[in-house]
Amino acid sequence: MTRLSVNINKIATLRNSRGGKIPSVKDATINCQLYGAQGITVHPRPDERHITRKDVYEIKPLITTEFNIEGYPDEDFLNMVAEVLPHQVTLVPDTHSQITSDHGWDTWKNLTFLKEVINRLQGYGIRTSIFVDPDEKMIEGAAETGTHRVELYTEPYARLYSLDRDAAIKPFIHAAQIAHTIGLGINAGHDLNLENLHFFNIRLPILEEVSIGHALISDALYFGLETTISKYLNCLK
Repeated sequence: MTRLSVNINKIATLRNSRGGKIPSVKDATINCQLYGAQGITVHPRPDERHITRKDVYEIKPLITTEFNIEGYPDEDFLNMVAEVLPHQVTLVPDTHSQITSDHGWDTWKNLTFLKEVINRLQGYGIRTSIFVDPDEKMIEGAAETGTHRVELYTEPYARLYSLDRDAAIKPFIHAAQIAHTIGLGINAGHDLNLENLHFFNIRLPILEEVSIGHALISDALYFGLETTISKYLNCLK
């Protein structure tokens, strides 16, 4: 079964809109795992508009499953993960002002930089994943960095799903096959939801993990967190 890692950034966004501690990021961390999530993902950004550095340190002792930290690997980020030591770090090419991730790495253009970062993170015993588009060349470049996994950027799939789901999934099947053949583990994330997740999962049987935040937390407003996580887990069976 593909593992579900819940991105709790939007819990922090809601909290930060009013200040204070409601809703509680710590309670969300505990409850997501209690309700069946197999991991917790956070993406702390330099402006701390959702998850803060303080959150990262506070929830680490609460993780009983797997902790995945996403982010652009500047020196501040790398120093933080060296102290926190999550199970996985997912490298994204976002600029500091970017609202959300919207493209993968050019792994060849950034090969030397990514190699250095990957080597440093793996020296801490952290599993690494690189955020990539479903592009054969970029996946081959990712393999050259020495990373353990790639995370496929799935917004193009989600956008085209309602129009032609077979066409939408095709490049991702090919990308996953390439990654698997050259020894990379495969994660996926961005705009996966209750409508499109099951089809994506059954067509990529070698998928190891999905990271889902915005859609899942939005669904939880209507269904409740426990029921929502159950629905997403059912999509991954």
